[in-house]
This record gives sequence, structure tokens and C-alpha cells, in this order.
Amino acid sequence: MVSLDDFRLMTFEKKCDLITFNGSYLMQRTLDDCNVFLYQSHDFFIEVFYSARHKRVLMINAFDKIFGLEPYVNQISIEELIAG
Repeated sequence: MVSLDDFRLMTFEKKCDLITFNGSYLMQRTLDDCNVFLYQSHDFFIEVFYSARHKRVLMINAFDKIFGLEPYVNQISIEELIAG
């Protein structure tokens, strides 16, 4: 298991490998001209900022504090929980 600190020290390529093979996709949001993909890996979250205009990943951000999820709150629906 990779810790958040270990992930932050990885090369860009190794981060991409970890996300691809061990990350669990959660959701996506839009920020300016970027699509931001949210993943979970063990005990931390990873955001991948992808620019369709430039056709590349611009940045990878990793965090383990719950306030980092704030930009995603409006996209979470509890309808299924209420109906069930």
C-alpha cells in the first residue's frame, strides 16, 4: 500500500500507473477548461486535471483531508438513499 507521502514523491509516470491500476474512479467535475477526475487510492484521494484543449494531464493533486472533497459535494445525490 502506498502512502500519501510516498505518492507525492513518485514521478509523474509512476503516479499515472498507480491511478490506472490501483485507483478507484469516483466522479468528475469541470474547472475552467479542465476535466478533473477524482479517484480514491487506499486512504487518500487523487485529482487528475486533464485539458481536452491541450490533450494532456496538466496536474495531479493528492490529498487526504475531507475538505478537499468540497468541490464535489454539489454532484452527490442522496436520492437513492432516501428512496430505499
